[in-house]
Amino acid sequence: MSEKNREGKRTARERLAEEREKQKVAEKRRRTLIVAAAVVCVLGLAAVIGIVAANTGDDSSGDSSGSVAEPKGATGKDSLAVPVGKDSAKSTLTVWEDFRCPACKSFEDGFRSTINELTKAGQLKAEYHTVTLIDSNMGGSGSLRAGNAAACAQDAGKFSAYHDVLFENQPKETEDAFSDNGKLIDLAGKVDGLVTDSFKTCVNDGRHDGWIAKSYKAFQDAKFKGTPTVLLDGKNLMDDQTMTPAKLKQTVQEANK
Repeated sequence: MSEKNREGKRTARERLAEEREKQKVAEKRRRTLIVAAAVVCVLGLAAVIGIVAANTGDDSSGDSSGSVAEPKGATGKDSLAVPVGKDSAKSTLTVWEDFRCPACKSFEDGFRSTINELTKAGQLKAEYHTVTLIDSNMGGSGSLRAGNAAACAQDAGKFSAYHDVLFENQPKETEDAFSDNGKLIDLAGKVDGLVTDSFKTCVNDGRHDGWIAKSYKAFQDAKFKGTPTVLLDGKNLMDDQTMTPAKLKQTVQEANK
């Protein structure tokens, strides 16, 4: 069988596993450039503290009391999740993602249509958490800038569509193209009615930077292994080696019977 045919038979789950393995290798390579491996955790925490400090005094994103500007409709513990779907749905999908993460894109490419179908049908509620893992591991600010822009889209009631646009147009991990607010605003043009003066101001001012930093701190405190981390009613989908979009759909539909 040709390599092309073998690739075609891979499941979305296998591609996701591959991307996550690449992410682990990249992280390990970066760690060798640091004096001690333990410093990585310190640097990750320092990055979060630095973001919050940078926003101190800016009422739009944070202040000295530690408050943050959460996007409209944020829910969950400490209001760190953006909900998509109906509250009455019997199943909840909790997703921790980084817009700059290749493994997250692989997950989205494989499961996006199924998740969107189930949320629109009222059978599944998705809760999205944004983190900045790649910024911490690779340097740059694309994870943060894209996360803030997605939160700004939530303010406008267009999170889901813009979330999909960002992953569909994700640049190479090493390019950090999402650090450019202008590019993020240009991509917002793909979502009908999103580009307004209010949205552009929100993106350029980093209104929700402190909220994104708080989300990443929660991700670290939970000791999740990497992105994406996807939980279905509290159970980690990444631990199920047989998980496919079809199996996810079947599981959710059975819970709704």
